[in-house]
Amino acid sequence: MAGMPEGPSVRKFQLLASRFVGQVVAKVGGSTRKINVDDLKSSRLQDAQVHGKNLFLAFVAAGCPLGPSTDNPVLQGEAASGTSSPAQVCAPQTHPQEEELQELQCSRPDAPGGPGSWLRVHFGLFGSIRANEFSRASQANKRGDWKDPAPRYLVVLVLHFESGGFLVFYNCRMQWCSSPVADPTSDILSAEFHRGRALDALRAPRPVCYTLLDQRYFSGLGNIIKNEILYLAKIHPLTQGSLLAPSDLEHLLDCAIQFSSDWLQSKLRDEGLHFQIYQKEQCPLGHAVMKGTFGPSGGYKRLTWWCPQCQPAVLSEVGEPTTVTE
Repeated sequence: MAGMPEGPSVRKFQLLASRFVGQVVAKVGGSTRKINVDDLKSSRLQDAQVHGKNLFLAFVAAGCPLGPSTDNPVLQGEAASGTSSPAQVCAPQTHPQEEELQELQCSRPDAPGGPGSWLRVHFGLFGSIRANEFSRASQANKRGDWKDPAPRYLVVLVLHFESGGFLVFYNCRMQWCSSPVADPTSDILSAEFHRGRALDALRAPRPVCYTLLDQRYFSGLGNIIKNEILYLAKIHPLTQGSLLAPSDLEHLLDCAIQFSSDWLQSKLRDEGLHFQIYQKEQCPLGHAVMKGTFGPSGGYKRLTWWCPQCQPAVLSEVGEPTTVTE
């Protein structure tokens, strides 16, 4: 089963939407009741921005001049060349409801909607965007037909543009806001990502698998990235950051940046990425993989995979392993 869309996926969704910047919406459809889709008719898509796991689409009245675009030129170049900048990476993930509360801070709500406002899109567990095509089942169902399964492929919104192209939004949550409010220094896919602040967070006396999913420091990093980079860095997920050497924390952050960059690059080329530990029964060296559900006290617990041999538990100052029974 695929995980919740993480930073690289949302970056790709932004690129799909950016193709239609400057175009006027001719017709709308979809099942959403969160917004009045008629507000989007005859409006112009002005801009498309991504902050962590949120996509923001700006709409203006069709008669307004098209303002300067704030699209990320680095990503635009990557889309054309199929490469990605080493400085670009990915960010954390939590339970959909908890994440929603965290990421609501990325926008100013209570906008009336329609031209002059931003549409905030959050993709939940299975959300996605397609451009100029609808999702199709990968195989026939038990009845022998190819009808798209529901509700996983629920069409929330369809925007048909005057050019003849269209965007389809699946299984996502939407709301109007007056403007995106986000700190690019916490977005691991941003060139402005603040490495020092991220390292300070990782040094805290708490399991590193909790810190990596904290969107305040690793916006866009999700559960898949968390599992993969902890394996790549050979760190047990429940190791307290305060027990790790500075060089180990630096290496973990390097793995986060490189893995996220590689994942984004593969998505831009429409290629899959081979996972080494996520949902695996054996690690690449043939060791048995363990699975547990970990999370902060009172918070949501996330599935975690690790190899006890490649990622041994670190002893605390009193000689006890830092592992916790969940």
